[in-house]
Amino acid sequence: MSGHRAPTKIVDFDALLARRDEARLAGRRVVHCHGCFDIVHPGHIRHLKFARSQGDILLVSVTGDEEVRKGTGRPLIPQELRAENLAELDCVDWVYVEPRATAQELLEAVRPDVYIKGREYEFNNDPRFRAERETVERHGGRVVFSSGDVVFSSSALIEAMEHSIDPFHHRLSRLLEDSELQPTRLEALVASMRGRRVVIVGETIRDTYVFCDRPDVAGESPMMTLRPVENRFYDGGAAILARHAVALGARPLLVTAMPDDEAARAMRSRLESEGIEVRAIRLPTPLPEKQRYLVGATKVMKVDLVQQAALDARERDRFAALAAAACDEEGGCDAAIVADFGLGLLTPTLIGRLSTLLRPGAAVLAGDVSGRRAGLEQMKGMDLLCPSESELRDAERNYGDSLPTVAWAMMENTGARSAIVTMGAEGLIAFDRLATPTGTGWQSRLRGEHVPALTPHAVDALGCGDALLAAATLSLACGGSLLAAAFLGALAASVEARTLGNMPVGSATLRREVVRVASAHVRLTTRGLGVVETSRAIEAIREAS
Repeated sequence: MSGHRAPTKIVDFDALLARRDEARLAGRRVVHCHGCFDIVHPGHIRHLKFARSQGDILLVSVTGDEEVRKGTGRPLIPQELRAENLAELDCVDWVYVEPRATAQELLEAVRPDVYIKGREYEFNNDPRFRAERETVERHGGRVVFSSGDVVFSSSALIEAMEHSIDPFHHRLSRLLEDSELQPTRLEALVASMRGRRVVIVGETIRDTYVFCDRPDVAGESPMMTLRPVENRFYDGGAAILARHAVALGARPLLVTAMPDDEAARAMRSRLESEGIEVRAIRLPTPLPEKQRYLVGATKVMKVDLVQQAALDARERDRFAALAAAACDEEGGCDAAIVADFGLGLLTPTLIGRLSTLLRPGAAVLAGDVSGRRAGLEQMKGMDLLCPSESELRDAERNYGDSLPTVAWAMMENTGARSAIVTMGAEGLIAFDRLATPTGTGWQSRLRGEHVPALTPHAVDALGCGDALLAAATLSLACGGSLLAAAFLGALAASVEARTLGNMPVGSATLRREVVRVASAHVRLTTRGLGVVETSRAIEAIREAS
């Protein structure tokens, strides 16, 4: 907790300067943030926490009511209440209401050691900010740009409230107005996946769910004890990618490595019975298995029964040749997916070779990774990469910069055309290169579209990324836009999130999801209509789909 109670954090000009002098004499660094702060949202909280970490004292100055120029009715919250809201935050030490239009004169008086602005100002040529920056640096201070991984906007939030729609539905409504995401177009895209030839390269995994009775405490020591009552087995890794693909109507060919044991033979038989062609080299270790212990639907423990694959150089050459031959057959494939689950089969060198070998024969080449040992940086020249935010940051070893900054660095390093970065309950962002860059920074070369999580509270997150990758890759292979691919991928992931265990998502299910989301959108946007009119609008969507 900050040293001052909330009411005493709010200071007038004379008190602020007195406290600044005290801090300077004590050798304490003062960090300064300035803004409207009309609604303090998650983006503000991250921004302020980052600012507080840059020094010893955080000063937040609030633009006075008379100088807030953001449209009619703004600010929504009076300056006194905005100041009180900020004063309640533990990371904030001093709050001051600035009556002037910019912070330049205040900066001249306070002379902070660090001035924090959002990442969007880094390449901003606004003369007001330029004057603020010159003032800070002239007195020996530093201007630092916060990372702000997910961008929120007070104006957007207020606009959403004005339309009686929460921010999630506001963003979803905006998305569904895009011509690429009309139900008939999405349904046609799903239908066109039928018969597409897709080659999937990667490790196969056996996912075991061990359902247990209510946990207890062991008698000999304070440790949890579980009693298994049922085992359920699911195909994981590249195997579930192939099952998603065939369920969506495609013709998948799985290139993998399998041991000659009962579990592997059962998996291969099951895949082939569904129409998946399997080509495998001999794996010298048992089939990788990941056991998850559950009480009800809650996972309480995970055990990885995994031995790192140790293929020699000749075997790796055979594996690469097997994948290349599969991709070149029939004049090439509509899509190829390289999936590295970090189990040792796909070494960084082999991933680089596969990227080169598969590129000529694949109309769409996609890649994904899982785990800290995976080789995202070696996936060169891909049309689509689908890492999670944590996998992306681990690969780039960059945990402080904004997500667009890290995504752009990864796309530059790999030569990737586009990327879909998943962020759990915050949804995903689809990043695409701009056809005609307007500058040298990522802001002028990269476009990002946020798709909110369509199932914010997952029953089981296992396999969501696999469902997204399969649906998004096939969408691109059918000529869909990146936004349409990301949206269909998000729908497939939402189905998986509502399902316990790793089960394939089929085309009929995906089409139903399109109708479900579109119908929910109609209910939100037709609140002023009667029941009959709303029902007719929903029925029209269903008939069109």
